[in-house]
Amino acid sequence: MAKIKLVPGTAGMYSFFCPGCGKTHAVYTKQENNQEHPIWGFNGDVNKPTFTPSVAVLSTTKIAGVYRETRCHSFIREGRIEYLPDCDHELAGQTIEMDEV
Repeated sequence: MAKIKLVPGTAGMYSFFCPGCGKTHAVYTKQENNQEHPIWGFNGDVNKPTFTPSVAVLSTTKIAGVYRETRCHSFIREGRIEYLPDCDHELAGQTIEMDEV
């Protein structure tokens, strides 16, 4: 089954669920709508996706009434998420199978 999906209305923006953050992350494999954004290499396999280079997502999260920047940093390889040690969640340093979408 597919681990990522093409975002409707895009030519190359793919999304996947991140269990560490509890939300969806997206990566671009092509430029969209004349916007400048990073482009990831993609092996073309939605069942066992690999993106290069690593995926780093910075978010602002409200924790106990205080806004804080959080980081999720991982490699996506062969349908698995390899969380790097600099993640701000409990899956930092672990490798897990991606959820199906």
